[in-house]
Amino acid sequence: MTDPYSVLGVPRTASDDDIRKAFRKLAKKHHPDLNPGDKAAEAKFKEISQANDLLSDTEKRRRFDAGEIDGTGQEMPPRGFYRDQTGAGGFGGKYERAGAHESFVDMGGIFSEMFGERRGFGGGGGTGGGFDMGSMPVTYSLRVPFLVAARGGKQRVTLPDGKTLDIDVPEGTTDGQTLRLKGQGMPGTQGRPPGDAYVEIHVDPHAFFQPRDNDIHVDLPVTVSEAALGGKVKVPTIGGAVMLNVPAGSNTGTSLRLKGRGLLDRKSGQHGDQYVKLKVVLPDQPDDKLKEFLEGWEAGRAYDPRKEMEQFT
Repeated sequence: MTDPYSVLGVPRTASDDDIRKAFRKLAKKHHPDLNPGDKAAEAKFKEISQANDLLSDTEKRRRFDAGEIDGTGQEMPPRGFYRDQTGAGGFGGKYERAGAHESFVDMGGIFSEMFGERRGFGGGGGTGGGFDMGSMPVTYSLRVPFLVAARGGKQRVTLPDGKTLDIDVPEGTTDGQTLRLKGQGMPGTQGRPPGDAYVEIHVDPHAFFQPRDNDIHVDLPVTVSEAALGGKVKVPTIGGAVMLNVPAGSNTGTSLRLKGRGLLDRKSGQHGDQYVKLKVVLPDQPDDKLKEFLEGWEAGRAYDPRKEMEQFT
């Protein structure tokens, strides 16, 4: 069974902040956008995202620590619940192990044990024994790339019977939202139609888009000349790149707004905004002319960018 603490490399006593920092560090290293075509990095990113989803949720973390769910968030069977199925009595079903989980060949045997034999519904051979399960709903968990959730699109899921299904993910889908798939659950007894399937969506974090409610925040690197002299720069948005006017004299931390470029609020039908925070970045290897200019720039010695910090020292 996957241990989410081991995946993130944190102890069981880790604080929420420790978990958040560990996840961010690993996400930056293994994010698919930063490792194009690297299947191992993609698999690792999914693993750490799943571990973070569980440990960052207080209730899920409590339930995992208590042994109520496993590292994937699936329910764990109560101790002593299962018994050897011999094919006699009730629904005569058996179960087989699949990895660390039980995969039921015949769900009827389990429901017979839970309800039928305890209440006298299914004792004494036969199949069905008078117990009617009706239509059975099922629940799935599906990871969705950030941009698919933000823009809307199709995402393929594989059902327990091996059938694949393309799910329409609506624009503006948020983490933890549940989608209903009518008639895609388990069939009931006595010819009842299948129940519904419920898919809980988990949205993967993005390399640089940071959602906050319906707004999106982006840190945008700019050159020294773009910040000092101003000009138009290309900015990524969930709808595609747009040109942004950077005012002359901008600095690291300057925040600019792109109205209506955020996430769709499905209740109001309105989009949030995108906030772009500038980050002035020097070239990796400044050339001689830039060095010469800075060495002779008298005004550069006349201001103290750390002056406001003196009151705290």
